Amino acid sequence: MLRPRDGHDLRLLSSAIAISPEPRLSWHFDTFGNSVANAEFSEASNVLEFRSELLIRRFSHDDFIASPERGRSAYPFTYPEEDLIDLAPFISLENPEEGEAIDAWLAAVIGPGPDEVLAFLRLLSETVNDKLTYIRRERSGTQSAATTLKKGTGSCRDFAFLFMEAARRSGFATRFVTGYLNDVADDGHMHSGGGATHAWAEVYLPGEGWVEFDPTNRIIGSPNLIRVAVTRTPRQAIPISGTYDPRSGAEFLGMDVEVKTSIEPYDPGSSA
Repeated sequence: MLRPRDGHDLRLLSSAIAISPEPRLSWHFDTFGNSVANAEFSEASNVLEFRSELLIRRFSHDDFIASPERGRSAYPFTYPEEDLIDLAPFISLENPEEGEAIDAWLAAVIGPGPDEVLAFLRLLSETVNDKLTYIRRERSGTQSAATTLKKGTGSCRDFAFLFMEAARRSGFATRFVTGYLNDVADDGHMHSGGGATHAWAEVYLPGEGWVEFDPTNRIIGSPNLIRVAVTRTPRQAIPISGTYDPRSGAEFLGMDVEVKTSIEPYDPGSSA
């Protein structure tokens, strides 16, 4: 999963992927509509390298969020019945047995919370950021919400998943997002989680659709978030996964990941 999802808020202008050794490559859409490439190899190699180069145009959602014309939605709220049918898998906790631990944490750090949807979610995202310590963790996998609360530390994946489970416990539909992060904001502020793949969450709001929340950086709907794939659970959003033939002498030595981003001047005459 390396190719960003096209949409009205993100336009993929060009994409190139180089893989060494050269595989037989095929593409398909998964159940969430993500572009997934399958690579099959016919020769042995001591190095496996994926190189993806992208040029995108990203549109911001935060102007709408900050607009005084944006309607205020009361919280708590209930999704319309038709939406509930489609959103049900994204509202259920991934780990139902952790519901009481999440409830206790929400009661202790937020309480009843604001009575407006966006204000509540903003507070939840900022609380995850304030109450926990961010750590960069190269090891694969995502901590459960209760584990992150117990440790008091987590990576961007852990922060995103805790936010998701807490929002789900509060009645919201959420999705896990994997993608890339523009390290430097327009004001020169350095974001956390750059230099590798990044993770955040989306929450479905009636009349507004899926809105992005990044508790690692306390940002909402930012153009600095470059969405690649959305899933119901973190384990469904692994950017690169696969198997190898365990023949004599074959072993997994490790993996290095590097993501570089830069802002290019936009030429409106160069694309539609």
